[in-house]
Amino acid sequence: MSSSFDPERLRAALGSLAGADLPDAMAQAYQTYYGLDFQARHPGVRARLGRFSCGGYEVVAQLWCPREPVATLLLMHGYYDHMGLYRHVIDWALDMGFAVLSCDLPGHGLSSGARASIGDFAEYQQVLAGLFEQASELGLPQPWHLCGQSTGGAIVLDYLLADGKRPELGQSILLAPLVRPRAWAWSKLSYRMLSPFVREIPRRFSENSSDATFIDFVHNLDPLQPRSLPTAWVGALAKWVPHIEAAGRSTHSPLIIQGEADMTVDWRYNLEVLQGKFHQPQILRLADARHHLANENETLRKHYFDFLRERLA
Repeated sequence: MSSSFDPERLRAALGSLAGADLPDAMAQAYQTYYGLDFQARHPGVRARLGRFSCGGYEVVAQLWCPREPVATLLLMHGYYDHMGLYRHVIDWALDMGFAVLSCDLPGHGLSSGARASIGDFAEYQQVLAGLFEQASELGLPQPWHLCGQSTGGAIVLDYLLADGKRPELGQSILLAPLVRPRAWAWSKLSYRMLSPFVREIPRRFSENSSDATFIDFVHNLDPLQPRSLPTAWVGALAKWVPHIEAAGRSTHSPLIIQGEADMTVDWRYNLEVLQGKFHQPQILRLADARHHLANENETLRKHYFDFLRERLA
């Protein structure tokens, strides 16, 4: 596995997001490697890459801003992911005239923290609050739309159910949102049996998209992919699931995209829960889509991007 940038050196070289355009050739090499260099397709777009401190972590964030943005999209990635895998969503948002602000979650990508781990899902809410603060400091235009894939969707829905009453908040997009994973009963049993004895188990990569190029990249070419599943993260999830299941109703009406070939989350159960938690959520079900909707094939992406465009234009 090789790339044209050194993740450790890049992480160490980054300054604050508020004061940093792309700092050097190393940062530009990172963006090129992941297809995040949008200047050719979106002339005039400005890019920033930097960090902010939050909850004991150094969180690395990025901003892409067109010349005259009409709104902002705050983007939260999924478990095992990082910002570098979300070029299709960012490209669509820039087409919409949105500024895009995103970050690597703790333990993911370029951010600090034990790889792919978390002590409590409440820490993710601190990160989202930090992202809101960055959006405010940067003066990003309202409304601020939220978008989360899988665990990123869980972070968004947790925020909406707990509070979510910011006046600047616009629409919320949940891509294959996590409430509970597939085969959750077995996963909990395995966690109880293994957690006293092991801190992590080897990761099993799945084919969670029908885009073969994406699958090959994640499995073989991405230097930022974690290689294990920490039992601490499963334990944090085990506490979070009943927390969400017990949450009260929200007046929000999120846009939910869900693939029916998703073998990662228990999507039928999850949609039932979300329909009971939110006021008339608008749901698009895609028969052939798998879990990683942000990197599904072009036909499926076009389908749900058209659905979103009609509701966010």
